[in-house]
Amino acid sequence: MKIELSRFRVRDGKSEVVDMWMNFLNEYMEDVLLTLDREKMYVETIFREKSDNAEYLYWYSIQGENGINVEDSNSWIDKKHLEYWDECIGKNYHVDMSMQVSMIPHHIAKLMTDNTKA
Repeated sequence: MKIELSRFRVRDGKSEVVDMWMNFLNEYMEDVLLTLDREKMYVETIFREKSDNAEYLYWYSIQGENGINVEDSNSWIDKKHLEYWDECIGKNYHVDMSMQVSMIPHHIAKLMTDNTKA
């Protein structure tokens, strides 16, 4: 299992487009959730921060092994998601946080990994 938290800086002037992006993901959540199976993505959460005249998006995810990359997906929802990404996320600012502790009860972790072996 791969657990990640990453921070990405939003390009200046793209806050309204980020609003549209997040609304898009929420509006089409059922379609979004369908893509997660192929990625073996158990949990994916996006957080937003506005601080000191800058804006950041944080991605938290728990993912299984051997899922497809979102970039390799043929799903219309993934293609639109990547369009928003390319427009909004700065290429020069990406920070991967260092995980120190993961607290997932064994029975929950087993449920997640057992459900993706099919």
